[in-house]
Amino acid sequence: MCGIVAYIGAREARPVIIKGLRRLEYRGYDSAGIALLNGELTVYKKKGKVQDLEDYIGDRNTHAHIGMGHTRWATHGEPNDVNAHPHYSTSGRIAIIHNGIIENYAALKQHLKARGHKFESDTDTEVFVNLIEDILQDNPGVSLAEAVRLALHEVVGAYAIVVLSADEPGQLIAARKGSPLVIGVGDGEFFFAS
Repeated sequence: MCGIVAYIGAREARPVIIKGLRRLEYRGYDSAGIALLNGELTVYKKKGKVQDLEDYIGDRNTHAHIGMGHTRWATHGEPNDVNAHPHYSTSGRIAIIHNGIIENYAALKQHLKARGHKFESDTDTEVFVNLIEDILQDNPGVSLAEAVRLALHEVVGAYAIVVLSADEPGQLIAARKGSPLVIGVGDGEFFFAS
């Protein structure tokens, strides 16, 4: 089972997310990644353990108060850096983490490719984030939350997702169907975990 951790609040997001991912390590996983938003949306991901991810990030500037992390147990696509989560949309403006299986991802992927979306990975998750972006492109003025809601009507399967956008930086959008996801509410901060 994949692990999801996300945070928004006053604290530095990276240590909160990494600590959460470490607490989910008992589940087993093949890769780990983190997305942080501070003006720019930056994704770091690595095949291997959370410690491998930490070593890869090193002393880079990861200052952010919003972000999300993921540990992956491969279902679509082999375990490698490219297939690790989070995944970007084609524009690089939206990122997603996902636990679950999108059963109709192949048909959605073909549709999105025909509409000009590019894919780097072999995962069903990258289809999900590009579907959200496609809806936003076709519907100017639609919020990220509404685009996620509309995308959820098009996917078949079980999921827990968290979505982050550079264009709507003050929020994390989360949804679930058939996969676990909890929300934690703190004093001026919010957490998501699977």
